[in-house]
Amino acid sequence: MKPLALAVLAVAALELFGFGVLKPLENRLLDSFVRQQAAALTPDPEIVVVNIDERSLVAMESLAGRFPWPREVYGTLIEGLAEQKPRAIVFDLMFSEPDQYRPQSDQAFIDAASRYDNIYYPMVRIHSKSAPKAAEIAPHIGLVRRPGADPDARIAVIPPLVLPPKLWRVGTINYLPDDDGVGRRYYLRHSEGGWELPSLPARVAMDLGYPVPDADAMVLAWRGKAEAFPSVSFSDLYNDFERSNRQRPADEFRGKIVIVGADAAGLGDRRVTPLSHIQPGAEILGTAIENLKNGRQMRYAQAAWPAAIGLALLLLLWLSFERKIDVRATGAALAAATIFLLGASWFLAGRLVLLPLLTPLAAAWTFYAAAALAEYLRERRQREAAVAEFSRFVNPHVVRQLLEQGGIKTERRDVTLLFSDIRGFTTLSETRTPEEVVDLINRYFTLQVEVVFRNGGTLDKYIGDCIMAIWGAPLDDAQHAKNAVACALDMADALQAFKKELGAEHLEFDVGIGLHSGPAVLGFIGSRKREYTAIGDTVNVASRIEGLTKDAKRRILVSKETKDLCGDAFDFVSCGTFSMKGRAQPAELFEPRRKP
Repeated sequence: MKPLALAVLAVAALELFGFGVLKPLENRLLDSFVRQQAAALTPDPEIVVVNIDERSLVAMESLAGRFPWPREVYGTLIEGLAEQKPRAIVFDLMFSEPDQYRPQSDQAFIDAASRYDNIYYPMVRIHSKSAPKAAEIAPHIGLVRRPGADPDARIAVIPPLVLPPKLWRVGTINYLPDDDGVGRRYYLRHSEGGWELPSLPARVAMDLGYPVPDADAMVLAWRGKAEAFPSVSFSDLYNDFERSNRQRPADEFRGKIVIVGADAAGLGDRRVTPLSHIQPGAEILGTAIENLKNGRQMRYAQAAWPAAIGLALLLLLWLSFERKIDVRATGAALAAATIFLLGASWFLAGRLVLLPLLTPLAAAWTFYAAAALAEYLRERRQREAAVAEFSRFVNPHVVRQLLEQGGIKTERRDVTLLFSDIRGFTTLSETRTPEEVVDLINRYFTLQVEVVFRNGGTLDKYIGDCIMAIWGAPLDDAQHAKNAVACALDMADALQAFKKELGAEHLEFDVGIGLHSGPAVLGFIGSRKREYTAIGDTVNVASRIEGLTKDAKRRILVSKETKDLCGDAFDFVSCGTFSMKGRAQPAELFEPRRKP
């Protein structure tokens, strides 16, 4: 079992610190915990999304044509929002190409944007062979030069070229998916040759005085559902700003961070996140800003924690199997531990800690399944060996009952012992070869053992040409004396049939059978190769009674103890009293006969 545990531990360690085969499933499990915990949280009401939804596309078509709209539309939006003194207006829309056909519309947008210093625009970092030097574009895109920065480093971005560079309060909005394509993190900065390019959430946070972690990315801490932030349809807001008598609250956006984004399905700004397969980009951007604003972000527990949990589980399982604790109880305990650990992981997800547990749990269950299978195969081999071994002594159906009861224990029982010894076999042997003699005695023993089994007895052993059998063990038998006497009578009948088969009816070939009932100790007894047997005074008395059958000239003799236990099942003829070695008082013996 130890090599198996070490092998599973090694594979689990490789999975945790290298392979990552289970990581997609691990991520899905943690995503479900994050989603459940997030649904119970209310999003920050100070972050509002102005949403270009399907309704806006339809409503604005008569005013501004089909999307993309003339840029003056956004100029109107800026003017209307700015009147209400929001903390920041953050566009999640790219303005990367000037409108060649409506330059006056672009100019209207530029005029509106130039009047305010709290408007932010997105850009996208790209990889290009013709990228400009970072030093040349640093003043325009907010590049931060770190000590020792490479003066020849190059960075390529797609900035808001519609606007003049002096208005570029920009940051990147590059989608940051994990290996499975799910966006769980957001860039804080891009590093290149000692130059740092901030993301849009980081740029907004820095300007608003929120601390930005010293990392390239952060794990997003979600609140609410996929579309959780307070949202206003773009067309509703635009139409209200165009009215001379506005109907919406005049302070609706005061002191708030307003994100302008496109949620309409046909505009393609939807991403896969732990919350949804189609989460709007503005919601993701808003979550990143909210995390920086409120100092919230998720973090993964150190790899040492799942490693320690896996090691503990494997150690406990190994100890359980080593100490032969019931496999079902071990499995139930592991199931309970699994539920507890998953519950703990779920709880920690609500406390912004992601604790991966799939690998240690998979390792534990793999070891349990393999160890349980090995234990089952071992027990089956033992069971088969026990059946093969013990079937020599008792009926096969008795063996099955014993195994179902958990095997055989050494114990004290009240039993009936039978000894059956062959007499006159020497005379029979003189007319046959040794091979024939062996064949005859084997046939005789087989015949008589079948009689023992048929009457519910257990074959103890062969002692030369003597058979020793037990009733009342290893299974309980309230009628052990009665069944033993019935067997003795059947053995006598079987002997006559055997003699007839041999043509030896007139030879002095007979048996002596002695029976005695009383307490004895039974079990597998011996040193190296143990045998199931009985020991005690009852055994000695039964053997001596068999020895007295010759003197009494009786084929079967039973003790008074056996006779009394049989009740009126048989007729018993007293054969007198006999002294036995080791006994002070003589014993009265009886010959049993079937009732007419």
